[in-house]
Amino acid sequence: MTEPRKAGVSRRALLAGGAGLAGIGIGAAAVGVGRELVVTEQAAGVGTVPFYGTHQAGIVTPAQSHAQYIGLDLVDPTNVRALAGVLNLWTQDASRLTQARPSLSDTEPELATLPSNLTVTVGVGDRIFRAPSLAPLRPSWLTPLPAFSIDKLDPRWGQTDLVLHVGSDDPMSLAHAARMLTASVRRSVRVRWVQRGFRNSPGMAPGTMRNLFGQVDGTVQPASGNFDTLLWDDGHDQPWMAGGTSLVLRRIAMHMDTWESVDRRGRELSTGRTLDTGAPLTGSDEFDDPDFTATRGGIPVIPASSHIARSHRRNDYEQFLRRSYNYDDAPEAGSPDTSNSGLIFAAYQRDPVRQYLPVQQRLADHDDLNEWTTPIGSSVYAMLPGASESRALGASLFAAAGIGGGGQ
Repeated sequence: MTEPRKAGVSRRALLAGGAGLAGIGIGAAAVGVGRELVVTEQAAGVGTVPFYGTHQAGIVTPAQSHAQYIGLDLVDPTNVRALAGVLNLWTQDASRLTQARPSLSDTEPELATLPSNLTVTVGVGDRIFRAPSLAPLRPSWLTPLPAFSIDKLDPRWGQTDLVLHVGSDDPMSLAHAARMLTASVRRSVRVRWVQRGFRNSPGMAPGTMRNLFGQVDGTVQPASGNFDTLLWDDGHDQPWMAGGTSLVLRRIAMHMDTWESVDRRGRELSTGRTLDTGAPLTGSDEFDDPDFTATRGGIPVIPASSHIARSHRRNDYEQFLRRSYNYDDAPEAGSPDTSNSGLIFAAYQRDPVRQYLPVQQRLADHDDLNEWTTPIGSSVYAMLPGASESRALGASLFAAAGIGGGGQ
């Protein structure tokens, strides 16, 4: 059931400007030939993911088949009350949309009834901490990544003040939620970029996702029992961040034209894994531990320059949660390439300087896959602690700054 809209000044306009800071449907599938149709009821699209919690959803939630990463800049990054208003409004709208309810001023409420495991996850960039009241509260690791020799970064995909990660198993639900969330705050923010990604549809390909090179992508993940030490912030650096985490977002172009000219053996040697099962070249199962000492005829079975060898952790803390999506856009105008494809690489960890950077530096220094991949976008965000019915996203930050705005 949709809620009636009220006349007058909208609550959305008040909240987004910094003021006010104190029914599930069933789908049907038609099957048949010509005029003879058999209609069967199905529960597609009705799944919901809780929004409130200690941690934000959309990080360890099973990855949905579609995602949008939306980078936004504040019109005035020093206006802390406007920031609080944006986060307050996003909390209210996201808490409704994820539970199959229209947002506060939903213009198409019918599109909110099938969320398909919709999640909304919010992070902040380093620039918001230039505001004097927030400057002492910037996490020490929240800084742009250093320049890597392999990077050809395009400003179109660079650092922003805010990031919205919206995920769903249905592209219609995703598009609607993304539209409502961005339209509601248009007076306070400007959308800089939108990165749309996809995985296999639910039930189509169980197990680890594959990227557009045909490789399994994301086999090595930290055990869930280690999330409290490797993923979730404990508040030691900044107490207000307890329950949050960090996101390193890299847009990596994959050069399909040249990759497709490499034979299968060359592809597997560059990766260090077989293409069919994803097993390391020294094993038979995707999750077998690679043996980097194994040789055949005096030659390492897994080349030391392969991706798996270069990315393999050297210490227990060199682990992070990978949650990536493929992209496949229209070729760039004037480009000789016949494709514009790649990976939206998302890495979540407590401290990217300690956990992510050493691995990325090794890959930048030498990784056989660098011949066919180029990072073109890079950004780092503090992903906020979760919200509750009485505390909006960012409440702990504003409380630490002595600023009201934590309620809904």
